[in-house]
Amino acid sequence: LKGLKTEKEESLKELCTYMKLSPFRLLTSDCSKRRGFLCRHTIMSPSSLEHTENSRVTVRPRTKRDLPEMHKSVNSIDVLLKHAQTQLTVMETTAGGPSDTDRDSFIDILLKGTQQLNRTFALANPDTIDSIIKCSNAILSLSLGKCGFQHNENKGLFNKVFQIIKIASLLGVDTTTVTKSPSGTVYTSVYKPTNLNKAVLGSEEDGGMVKLPSFSAMESRIGKYNSVIAQMATFSSNPYPSADNITGNVCNVLLSDGQSEIKLDNLTEMVEIFLLRPNNSALTSTSVVLTKDKKSLSQLNVSDPEMTILFNAKPSINVSLAVYLSYGSPPNSTHFYNTTILSHTEDYRWLITPEMLQNTPGVWYVDTRLVNFTLETEVTLTITTYITKCLYWDTVSLEWSKEGCRVGGKSTPEMTQCLCNHLTLFGSSFFVMPNYVDVSRTAELFATVNENYVVLALLCAFYGLYLITLLWACYADRRASSKRKITLLEDNHPGAQYKYLIGIQTGHRRGAGTSANVTVNLIGTETESTIHTLTDPDKPVFERGSFDIFLLCTPFPLGELKNLRLQHDNSGGHPSWYVSKVTIQDLQTKNVWHFFCNCWLSSDQGDGMTKKTFNAAKSNEIASFRNIFQSRTSTGFRDEHIWVSIVDPPSRSPFTRAQRVSCCMSLLLCTMAINIAFWNIPVDPNSAVLFSLGSLQMSWQDVMVGVQSGLLMFPINILIITIFRSIRPRIVSKSKKDDPDEIFKPPSVTIPTILKETEQVISLVSMNPRNKMSEILRLEASYDLLPALNRLHMLIQYIQGESESDNHWVYCSKFLLAALCHLLMNLEKLDAKNFSSQDEYQQVLNTTNLLVRKAEMVFSSHLAN
Repeated sequence: LKGLKTEKEESLKELCTYMKLSPFRLLTSDCSKRRGFLCRHTIMSPSSLEHTENSRVTVRPRTKRDLPEMHKSVNSIDVLLKHAQTQLTVMETTAGGPSDTDRDSFIDILLKGTQQLNRTFALANPDTIDSIIKCSNAILSLSLGKCGFQHNENKGLFNKVFQIIKIASLLGVDTTTVTKSPSGTVYTSVYKPTNLNKAVLGSEEDGGMVKLPSFSAMESRIGKYNSVIAQMATFSSNPYPSADNITGNVCNVLLSDGQSEIKLDNLTEMVEIFLLRPNNSALTSTSVVLTKDKKSLSQLNVSDPEMTILFNAKPSINVSLAVYLSYGSPPNSTHFYNTTILSHTEDYRWLITPEMLQNTPGVWYVDTRLVNFTLETEVTLTITTYITKCLYWDTVSLEWSKEGCRVGGKSTPEMTQCLCNHLTLFGSSFFVMPNYVDVSRTAELFATVNENYVVLALLCAFYGLYLITLLWACYADRRASSKRKITLLEDNHPGAQYKYLIGIQTGHRRGAGTSANVTVNLIGTETESTIHTLTDPDKPVFERGSFDIFLLCTPFPLGELKNLRLQHDNSGGHPSWYVSKVTIQDLQTKNVWHFFCNCWLSSDQGDGMTKKTFNAAKSNEIASFRNIFQSRTSTGFRDEHIWVSIVDPPSRSPFTRAQRVSCCMSLLLCTMAINIAFWNIPVDPNSAVLFSLGSLQMSWQDVMVGVQSGLLMFPINILIITIFRSIRPRIVSKSKKDDPDEIFKPPSVTIPTILKETEQVISLVSMNPRNKMSEILRLEASYDLLPALNRLHMLIQYIQGESESDNHWVYCSKFLLAALCHLLMNLEKLDAKNFSSQDEYQQVLNTTNLLVRKAEMVFSSHLAN
C-alpha cells in the first residue's frame, strides 16, 4: 500500500505543470501533500507567497469510530477534517472499502460541514479549503476504484462530491485558481461583471473551455453584483452514463455572487462550449474522382434524426462544390431538400442540422458535384462524414437533454463546439458514420489503385488462393466420387437374397490403411455366414480415414448378430490395418449392430494379431459418453467445421469440398465487408475492460462490435451452407459401355461347373441346423448329380411340412428356387453326350424340373403365410 501511495503521489506530481496565466503573477503548487489526490494551483502576487505553508496533516490509523467523531465535529471544520483524513486512511487500507454506507455518511457529513462555512473564514484559511477539496476527491477516487461500482446506481455520489468542491471553491477564491485531480479540473476566477464580456474560461489542454456571450446579453442577470465568481469544471469521464453515448470530456459552468448561484438561461446570445475528445480514433474517409461531368453520391443511414451530421468534402485543388441533400432517393434538379455551395472559406464543411433532416430517420443522400469547373483535369475528393450531438444534464428530470443546445460549425472530430443559451453540465455524443460501400463505383475506385495498392494486392491474393484451392477441391471431389459406392461382393451366391449392409470405418492414424486382402465372417444366433473377401475391382478399399460399404448376401437370416470376425492375409506393402468401427444393418428388418473395434490387425503393431473376433456393442455402450464424444469430435468436427472440413470431409457427405471452399470464401468476403463498416470506430473510454493480457485488451465495446458483426455476417452464410447441405447428389447417367447387361458374358456351361454349383447350394443350406441337412461330400462325376438332387428334394419336402412360416423358411425356399432355376437353365444348354447315357440326362433334367415346381409352390406357400 505504501508503494501504491508513492506511485499515486509521483503520477500526480506530473500533473502539476506550470501555467503562465499572467506575466505579473506566480504559480505555486501544494502537490507535496500526503494523499496526493489533488493538485491545487493558486495564482497570487509575490508578496503573498510568504503566507503559503505546506499543510501536512498527521494521520494516526484508527477504527471506524471516526465517522461518529466526524458527525460530532460538524461545527468545527478543522477537527472534522482531522477525523476525515483518518477515516480515509482506514477506508484505503481496508479490503473491500469503503462500504456504501460509510461512503455516503462520510460525504453527507463533509457536505454539512462545508455548508456551514462563510467566505470570510474561507479566505482566511485557504489550507482548510484545500483539505476539503482534497478529501472530496479522495473519497470519489476510492469509490470509483471499488470493485463492482455501478455508475448508474450512484449518480447521487457524484452530485454530492461535486457540490462540496463547488461550494469550497467558490468560498475560498479571491483570485484565479486551478484545481486539478485525476477525475478533472476546476477553474475558478473572480471577475467584475463588465469583465465577463466574451470572457474565456478554461483551456483546450485541460479538456475544454467556455466562451461567454457579450455583457449586454448577461447584464440583466449579473449587472447588479459588484463581483462575480465564474467557475468551470471539466471531467474526463461522464459521471452520468446513459444510452446517449456521451463521449469525451464533460463540462460544468456556473456563475456565483459568493453566496448563491446566478441562474443564466434563455440568453439572447449563445454560450460557446468546446468539449475535447482526447481518445477519439482516426476517421475513415472515402476518396472519389470527379470531373466536370461526374458527381459523387454519398448515402447516410440516419437512425437518430436529432443528431447533427458534419459532411466534409476536401478536394485536391481549390474548387467550389455544390452539395444537395435528399431523402429516400438520390437528389436531382427537382428533388432535393437542401443545397449549398462549399468553398475553402468554409473549409468544405457542411453542417446538416436536425431541422434540415426534418426529424425523419432513414436513408438520406448527399450529391456532390463541381461548380463552374471547365477544366478537363480530374479532382480527387476526400469525403468524411460523422455525426455529433450536444446535450446538457437536466437536474430536474435527471437525464441528458438537448433543449437550448445545438452543435456549432467549429466542431471537429477531436472537439465539439456546443452553442447553448444557458449554463449547466454539458456533454457531447459522437458517432462516426459507417462507410457506405457503393458497388457501382467499383470502376472509379480501380482508377485510384496507385494510391492504395495494398487492398487490391490482398484481394488478388485471396482470389488467387481461392481459385487454386477450388481446382484442388474439384480434383479431390472427383477422386472421392469414384470411391463413393456400395460394393456388391463378388463371392455372394447369385441366389442368396437376404442382404446385410456392412460399413467399415478405417482409422485416421498414420498408416491405418491396409494393402492386405480382408475377409469377414458374420456370426448370428442361428448360424453364421460363409467367409467373404472384402474387395472391389473398381476402387481401393480400406484407405486411411475411408468408410467402405459392402453388400453381403446370405441364403437365409443369421438371427441376431453376436460376433464379427475380421482377418487379413498380411499381404502387400503395408498390410497393417487399424479398424475403427464396423456397422452392420439388416436391410430386411432394419436392425443395426455396432462393433467398436479401435484396434490394429497387424503382425507388427498392437497385439500382433491379424485375425480378431469382435462382440456387438450393447445399448449402454452405444449411448455412452465416450462413444458419443468420439463420434462428435471425429466425424462431427470434420463435417461441421467449415474450414477444417475442406481438407478431410466425411467420405460420403453430399457437401463437396468445392462447395465448402466457396462457403469459406463467402465468409471471408462478408467479414471484410462488415469490417469496413466497423473499422476504426471511436473508442469509448467508459467501456469496461473484460479481458487484459499484456498490451492486449478486450473491452465491452469490442464484444458488442463482434456480436453485431456476427449477427450481420452469419445468417447469409448459414443460409448458403444449408442450401448446399440440402442439395441431393447429382445422378450421373450411365453410358452404354457401362451397362452390365452389355458387357456381361456368361461363362460356358460344363458338367464340372454344374457339379460345383450343386455342391455349393447343398453346402450353403446345410450350414443352418434348422434345415437338418448334413454337408455333402465332393461331387466327382455326372452320376453324383442325381443323389445330390434327391437330397435337395428331401429338404424341400421337409420345408413343405413346416406349418409355421418365418423369414428363414421364406428365404431358404426362395434361395432353393433361384438355385434350381439356374441349374435347370444350365442343364437345358447341355445335351446327352455330356452324361454317361441319354436316360441319365433325361432323369436329371426331369428331377430338376420337378424340384423347381415344388420349390416354387413351397416358396409361395410360406410367403403367403
